[in-house]
Amino acid sequence: MPYQSPISPGFSWYEATVGERPQYPSLDGDRRADVAIVGGGFTGLSAAAHLAKAGVNVVLIEAHRFGDGASGRNGGQLGTGQRAWAEELEAELGFTRAKALFDLAEEAKAHLIDFAAANRIEIDYRPGQISAVHKPRYLDEYRRHADIMRDRFDYPHITYMDATETAERLGSTRYFGGIRDTGTGHIHPLKLVVGTARVAREAGAHLFEGTPAMNISSDAGGVRIETPSGTITAEKCLIATNAYGGDLEPESAAHVMPIGSFIGATPPLGDDSPVLPGGESVDDSRFVVRYFRREPNGSLLFGGREIYAPGEDKAIHHHIRRQIAELYPALKDVELTHAWGGYVGITMPRRPFVREVMPNVISAAGWSGHGVMLSNFAGKLYAETVCGNRDRLRLFEELKIPPFPGGRHLRPFLMFLALNWYALRDRI
Repeated sequence: MPYQSPISPGFSWYEATVGERPQYPSLDGDRRADVAIVGGGFTGLSAAAHLAKAGVNVVLIEAHRFGDGASGRNGGQLGTGQRAWAEELEAELGFTRAKALFDLAEEAKAHLIDFAAANRIEIDYRPGQISAVHKPRYLDEYRRHADIMRDRFDYPHITYMDATETAERLGSTRYFGGIRDTGTGHIHPLKLVVGTARVAREAGAHLFEGTPAMNISSDAGGVRIETPSGTITAEKCLIATNAYGGDLEPESAAHVMPIGSFIGATPPLGDDSPVLPGGESVDDSRFVVRYFRREPNGSLLFGGREIYAPGEDKAIHHHIRRQIAELYPALKDVELTHAWGGYVGITMPRRPFVREVMPNVISAAGWSGHGVMLSNFAGKLYAETVCGNRDRLRLFEELKIPPFPGGRHLRPFLMFLALNWYALRDRI
């Protein structure tokens, strides 16, 4: 029987194609370290790798297996810039800060690709991303965005597409236009998780799976992390649990909301299929974003159904097949070889939540569906902070992230109403 994550439903196409996925031991006894990391996804593993390479004694614990959360189960799209468009950030933060955040994200993109190449991690990178417009009234906004990126933010890789070009590149006539970004691409995320863990281990990081953090406290004596099988004492701590932090620490819980997202994989469609002949990944203009791409073997990976309340979706196959058929009627009878889900962490303004939540304890979460490159790079920036340079991580720390309304008990219900209202608007 294949391994089934206890925190994320379904067995993913990534798990089926990742090759060897090493298991790491559980913590057994007390440990002392310079830095303790809670969470074995992109952020935590990246931080562990960079810290260990810098000679820092680092211990990382993961409650389940590395990549069981969003890091190993996401859509694999890198994107460009921050989650919000650069001109949106400029309107609120001014050009200087918006440009700094954009440049930081572009460095994150380059770093991810360079890190994989330098450490012999085959991440199946494929170039190109399309953002498709599902309502005509958004077309002018997308056309302006391409111009702004070229003229104001020195990013010439985005071009506007009319309906004809969009249909040719997608193999679907259901969109009215869009933009094509040749300066980014998409990857196999679980291969990056497995490879980054290997790099961290080889550099000397102490990695433990199956080891949940039960309590984190900080005082003049340092940071203490209690687990079922031992206590970790460290000078500093990084909490990198994103959507899976629960009530481990109240500040992150108040500012980061988990939402469910689901993906299905089809059998290989064949070289003669009109679906995405150029190999780009796609996201669209819906609030409940649909995102999809072809894999090197020809399979279509399609995601897009989100939920805003706790619990698993028992009908992933049904919902994903219906959405595929809406865009590609010829695939209405296609079966899915794999269907899976998981939770991503979002914030109210869809910007990262990076904050010192108690003395010497930093939490980094809330990547809001834009975490493939940003969360990895945040791990590197945290390592820079430990080694004495906090200037670049501070660009994230200074972002104003309000808490979700409603408190612990009402927040999920209020978010369910609000976000599903926006999802309804996608269909009007």
